Amino acid sequence: MIIQSSGSHAMNGFRFSLFFFATAWLSLSTTATFAKAPFPNIVLFLVDDLGWRDLGCYGSEFYETPAIDRFASASVRFTEAYAACHVCSPTRASIVTGKHPARLHLTDWLPGRKDFSFQRLKNVQTPQQLPLAEITIAEALREHGYRTAHIGKWHLGEDPYGPLQQGFDLQIPNWNKGWPKAGYLSPFEMDQLESKPGDYLTDRLTDEAENFMAANPDQPFFLYMSHFAVHDPIEGRGDLVSKYQQKAKTLDRPRDPAYVLEGNPDSDHTLSRRQLDSRLHDSRWSGYRVLPDRMIKVKQHQDNVQFAAMVESMDQSLDRLLSKLDRMGIADNTIVILFSDNGGMSCANFGNPNRVVNRDSLDRAFATSNSPLRGGKGWLYEGGIRVPMIIHWPGHGQRGTVCEIPVMSTDLYPTILEMAGLASMPKQHLDGASIASLVDGSGEIDREALYWHFPHYSNHGMQSPGGAIRAGDYKLLEYFENGSIELFNLRDDAGEQVDLSETEPALATRLRQMLHRWRLEVSAQLMTENPQFEATESNPQ
Repeated sequence: MIIQSSGSHAMNGFRFSLFFFATAWLSLSTTATFAKAPFPNIVLFLVDDLGWRDLGCYGSEFYETPAIDRFASASVRFTEAYAACHVCSPTRASIVTGKHPARLHLTDWLPGRKDFSFQRLKNVQTPQQLPLAEITIAEALREHGYRTAHIGKWHLGEDPYGPLQQGFDLQIPNWNKGWPKAGYLSPFEMDQLESKPGDYLTDRLTDEAENFMAANPDQPFFLYMSHFAVHDPIEGRGDLVSKYQQKAKTLDRPRDPAYVLEGNPDSDHTLSRRQLDSRLHDSRWSGYRVLPDRMIKVKQHQDNVQFAAMVESMDQSLDRLLSKLDRMGIADNTIVILFSDNGGMSCANFGNPNRVVNRDSLDRAFATSNSPLRGGKGWLYEGGIRVPMIIHWPGHGQRGTVCEIPVMSTDLYPTILEMAGLASMPKQHLDGASIASLVDGSGEIDREALYWHFPHYSNHGMQSPGGAIRAGDYKLLEYFENGSIELFNLRDDAGEQVDLSETEPALATRLRQMLHRWRLEVSAQLMTENPQFEATESNPQ
């Protein structure tokens, strides 16, 4: 009995020892696995006002972006990616929350455009900050041990609603407005961003981004590299401006017009493209201002040497960050996403409808051309909302692939979570869908449509406020002054020149109903009549 008892105790001890050894080995093995494959670093490289065709890999023949072109060749390049709004703050809110601007009621740039007497409707009042109750992508990542940095442009609220209150450990500079305080040439006059004579803002922000990465070699980090570039003021770095001045001298002068006229598609007397083009030769529509019948001019050529220099500086910034990842030995464990918050500024800024742009200042007012897309920043046409997007997912993502499936800025939040191996947060990113399966080629995404809602008058055009829906190849635009609609087949007509609303009325009705149902679902704010409206000859009652 004793022997049996001793043997039993010995066997139990042996089993305990074996269990302890196995548990310890499993723990060490798991730890070793995590050491080899920690959470991936994430760099979200957001460019301000970068148009869909402003990169070489998207078709620009004047601006040079060799680093981004190489980056695209090792990544997935999306040709039908969309910003959730055609101006900055709403899109930025959609990126960090995964919610549509209409749901957040943050539907205009901050602080927003004031009302004018030409408006039949009053601008909706938008909140002046992103609510602190929102769980931003930075907060979600920080909960899992990420170090987080916001470098550059915030534009989602003044303190105490800045990046440091929204999940970021570091903010540079201490400046929450949507433009560089003193421009791109030093001194910058922004707190926590020192400068010396000759410094260029895009370069200095990149310095700070490199410093942040170097300070976190062993901890996963989320770098939100949110450039002020290529937003106005249009000021290039001197050496690159000289380069493009020389390059411009070698270009053949295009035969087509440098600008085209665009009117208000919601007016009582819309004109065909031929009629609009004929007015270019009429003295009443000369100059660069708000023209009769609420018309403005839209730039058609990429020949702005100052803007070209800004684009290449931005390209050099990404090149420096990618090189830094290589030197640190962490490039193979870093997801890099390039995106823009809205289309390129091809229509000038007429926040003051009485503004007149002098001919010697055109390059400062009209930054770029989005052609063959129509319109630009501030417009619901493709030039205002279709933007470049490139995603590099080491070890998982496809390389050198082009994706034509429509996606939106709301998708970045759930996509980042999935690529980082983290659980989704469906109650937070309500309006986003993970597109990780498009990046790694494993599948599709199931989505009925994409939507836009802009209950404001834009600074960058005199069109009526409105909304839009894209379902499949078709896009319907609805305007709020007179209820006019336009319908385009983007597969056949990416330039949105052939309105199908009268030839395909059943489809137009169905899409319009879908748009209305969606506005109800997200509790979108609607406009009311403007009691200060004044009818004029070019803006009749």
